[in-house]
Amino acid sequence: MQAASLAPSAGWQWARDGLALFRLQPMAMFTWALTVGFMVLVASILAPIGPLLFVVGMPAITVMTLEACRAIEQGRTVLPLRLFLVLKAPGLFKKLLAMGALYVAAVLAAGLVAFLPFADGLSEAMSGLSSDDVGGVLAAMRAPIALFGIFYVIIAGLFWHAPALVAWHRLGIRKALFFSGIACWRNKGAFLMYGATWLLVVLALELGGGLLEAVGLSPTISGLIQMPFNFVAAAVLYCSFYPTYTSVFGAPPAPGFSNGT
Repeated sequence: MQAASLAPSAGWQWARDGLALFRLQPMAMFTWALTVGFMVLVASILAPIGPLLFVVGMPAITVMTLEACRAIEQGRTVLPLRLFLVLKAPGLFKKLLAMGALYVAAVLAAGLVAFLPFADGLSEAMSGLSSDDVGGVLAAMRAPIALFGIFYVIIAGLFWHAPALVAWHRLGIRKALFFSGIACWRNKGAFLMYGATWLLVVLALELGGGLLEAVGLSPTISGLIQMPFNFVAAAVLYCSFYPTYTSVFGAPPAPGFSNGT
């Protein structure tokens, strides 16, 4: 497979293309964002096992999201709950769950490698922790967090396109991870711009919530007002995943699975 190499400005274009997709079927994608949000809520209630299961299921959720975006692009009506039919393809759900489990294992391994060498320093800082001074703990955690951040960026690149490559190109997990990593490395500038764009969106939403509280609204009321905007932003974010794939690998192949849309 050949991955295109794009200019950094492509990251901004991905966000714009995601917004354009969302505007074609806003209620469908808003409903899908609500569905994913409900799954996150259920997972948090079932902590600690719930969040772990949700992360394992993330590749499957990604494929359903991308299938919704492909349906929108092709002018087909998206029925969010029927997206789960995508996972009925022979062997697909099992491979996506295996990919999710591998992702969890990779993140846990990265955490161990990043934090274990600094365990003694962290233990000393924690033993001297006081409510008035947490500077020692923050200083001790600076290096392991930075190291973990580097590891996590690498892991994210390996897994970014992998679900789509498994679902649409029938690649094995190892090949999908390899091609995803190569594609993300070739477009690292675009992904930096993409991440910066969404960081600005998050900061704008946080600023909006702060302004609501500043004018006298309670945190509960301001949160309720802000919630629909958060889900709209999430829906646009999900839509923007699709152009990050199509601009790098081209249009996905003809549907191989029935998605019920």
